[in-house]
Amino acid sequence: MTGAGPQRHALGDGRQHFQHGPIDCIVGADGAPEASAAGFERAWQRFVGVLDELVAELPLLRANLGAIDVAPQGRIARRMVDACRPHAQGGRYLTAMAAVAGSVADELLVAFDDPRITRACVNNGGDIALRLVPGTGYRIGMVGNVDAPALDARLRLTAADGVRGIATSGWRGRSFSLGIADGVTIFAATASAADAAATVVANAVDVDDARIVRRPANSVRDDSDLGDLLVTCDVPPLPAALIGLALARGAAQAEHEIAAGRIVAAALHVQGHLRLVGPLFAQAETASPAWPRIDVPQPPSPPHRIRVGTVLHRMESER
Repeated sequence: MTGAGPQRHALGDGRQHFQHGPIDCIVGADGAPEASAAGFERAWQRFVGVLDELVAELPLLRANLGAIDVAPQGRIARRMVDACRPHAQGGRYLTAMAAVAGSVADELLVAFDDPRITRACVNNGGDIALRLVPGTGYRIGMVGNVDAPALDARLRLTAADGVRGIATSGWRGRSFSLGIADGVTIFAATASAADAAATVVANAVDVDDARIVRRPANSVRDDSDLGDLLVTCDVPPLPAALIGLALARGAAQAEHEIAAGRIVAAALHVQGHLRLVGPLFAQAETASPAWPRIDVPQPPSPPHRIRVGTVLHRMESER
């Protein structure tokens, strides 16, 4: 079921690429070379068994948390359930798979828990776990539509902000969405928390319009954990009023998640319009029809680039 075995490749910039079936991670670390090397090795040793571990409990992980009590055995699986369970209250349909990528990223990041490592990043197909020590940080640039890439927002993220996880969900991504967001990027204390909340907030970015194409999830992908729930397959150009309504609904959900302490901030993208929620964005520079345009200078040297669903994160040193 898992196909070819785990693969590991060193990248030219010092990062490493781990891949096994659908799990595709770019892993980076800064700090003492010997500590970073040991961290990479620990991360790899943990990675090699991850897919088989998750497959062994897949039926539980695909169960609706809003209907049954799920208690998996694996550490990653438990992290997935813990991240998703708060969102499944009140009868909402949600499975632990909503946090699978972020939970894997969090698990691998543990390998870099060494005081000699100043920064580490695990990007699992766009869901990102970060290690930051005081005095370090990143500048993060977001692109709402990678089909027509342009910098929509840029912000400075520091260790003091409390963000250690970033995740994106939307109808254009690899996973299904019930809403019409091109991308919803969530900033949270962990990648698993960000991953689960990204699904919920992206689902809330929605409006009714007969031209929006929706199909049962299991008719689009027969192994979908969403069953016959209608997922968004195509969204035509929408009038500004409908875009504003969809963004307002998503922002309300994001504000609820912030108030509940589950996330730090959210960035919502719909057809070139951007809505930022949370004090993290107080100093954000934006360039979107919904915001004043600010020209952002290019960095003096090429940054690491991490693709996040429909978002591109440009990550640079902030020492």
